[in-house]
Amino acid sequence: MNAVRYYVALITLMSLVPAVGLWFVIHPFGAHWRRLPAGVTYAVMGLVTVALMVPVFLLRGPLLAVDYGTSYGTMALAIVALGLGSIIAWKRKRHLTFKILSGLPQVSAGHYPGRLLTEGIYGTVRHPRYIEVALWVLGYALIANFLALYLGFLLTLPGLFLIVLLEERELEERFGDEWRNYAARVPRFIPGRLSL
Repeated sequence: MNAVRYYVALITLMSLVPAVGLWFVIHPFGAHWRRLPAGVTYAVMGLVTVALMVPVFLLRGPLLAVDYGTSYGTMALAIVALGLGSIIAWKRKRHLTFKILSGLPQVSAGHYPGRLLTEGIYGTVRHPRYIEVALWVLGYALIANFLALYLGFLLTLPGLFLIVLLEERELEERFGDEWRNYAARVPRFIPGRLSL
């Protein structure tokens, strides 16, 4: 079990930095990326992803030095967090296609202009994907039970919030009044009624 927890911790840590960090490169500079072919943008992002993962891998010893051991209590909480994240993912996948999720509207708006998602779970909260990510990171942290993953989760929350602010600015630029009306009607994270 210790090896499984260790690899969950390592893979999660290696994924967190690029998963959150790349959006700070995409959202503020969308106009720049749209001038390039989408394939070039994705190739650059792939290189940046590897460049962000390598230092985490090389520093895995010190990063994963504090191990709280196997805890069935935290694993039970992890099942709850991962279950809620999975329910949100299932509802989100009905509306958020892979093309949108991979950032194609941000990097190739002319070829894939997209539309504002307002139905389904997007009629309850504006950013279910980020709630889903936070729950999954929490779940993986609870399974692994390493200090670095708990800190990673805590750092992920403000990172996701800043990404949301950048994304909302971009959505307002792209959709104007349609976005403003939607944002006034639908809460960012916490639904007005309990409905996943």
